[in-house]
Amino acid sequence: MKKQTKKVLKTSAVALGTAAVALGGAFGIADLFVSIALDRRPPKILDAVDKHIGGSKKKDDALTKSVQEAALCLQAHENEIVRITAHDGTPLVGHFIPAPQPRRVIIAFHGWRSKWYKNFGLQSKFWYEDGCSVLYVEQRGQNESGGAYMGFGMTERYDCLDWINFIIGKCGAELPIYLAGVSMGAATVLMASGLALPKNVHGILADCGYTSPRAIFRHVAQKNLHIGYGVKGKIADEIYKHKLRMDPGACSAVQELRRATVPVLFIHGTADRFVPIEMTFENYLACASPKELLVVPGAGHTYCCAVDPERYRKTEEEFFAKWDGAHPTPH
Repeated sequence: MKKQTKKVLKTSAVALGTAAVALGGAFGIADLFVSIALDRRPPKILDAVDKHIGGSKKKDDALTKSVQEAALCLQAHENEIVRITAHDGTPLVGHFIPAPQPRRVIIAFHGWRSKWYKNFGLQSKFWYEDGCSVLYVEQRGQNESGGAYMGFGMTERYDCLDWINFIIGKCGAELPIYLAGVSMGAATVLMASGLALPKNVHGILADCGYTSPRAIFRHVAQKNLHIGYGVKGKIADEIYKHKLRMDPGACSAVQELRRATVPVLFIHGTADRFVPIEMTFENYLACASPKELLVVPGAGHTYCCAVDPERYRKTEEEFFAKWDGAHPTPH
């Protein structure tokens, strides 16, 4: 009996030890995953896994070249560097390019681990030609703006209000304002859609935005990195809470769009492996305000404008023409 008891205790100890190692491994993986997602200075392993995070499909060389050349042109364009202090004291930086005869102002939010000029090079040319003054924002936790972490839209959505107030002070309250974003920037402006936006915010342009931080974390972990996300996901939630002092499930684009009052133009490519197009479909269905949807066949992540620039431009210009002088619902 004693031998059997000892055997059971020994087996239990091994099982507990194995579970402890597994749990420790799960914590390490979750911590690394959240650090890659949120930290201003990511762990070195990001270089090795970066291509897999986005789905690892090789992009068309010609399209990539056109995107890169347009980005460099935008970077070289004369711009006014502007600085504000956000609602929580974080210093934020933007780049303002006024149109000669402005008809509206766009506040543009770039994506995850990107730069102010990288996601908008192609759009910037026709925005400028169509009379759009543009404020290209540097998102918090990235580049020249302050903050130790990115918030995947949950913290950045309040920065939208700070930048809107800045633009009203700079350009006046008469010009229509549009919020535009690509990828994480799109999620940012979609999460801002449910806030009390000033009355001269006339619309939102959201290119390949996801539904929520939690949903995109799960998708990338399971589909692109092939990491189980059960226990690791729960641990990741706790690490997220610790770093940002908020629950990653407390806000989502879907939730905020149910309260949206300004028109929204949703844009997504069918070949996006980073943010699946189904997320835009879910956002679109949730949106309570007037809405439009542009689907670009064959376009990968952030490449809708590169794949079909004429349709992209026409759709946005028609959206501006429709909503520049109208408010469909009270703010």
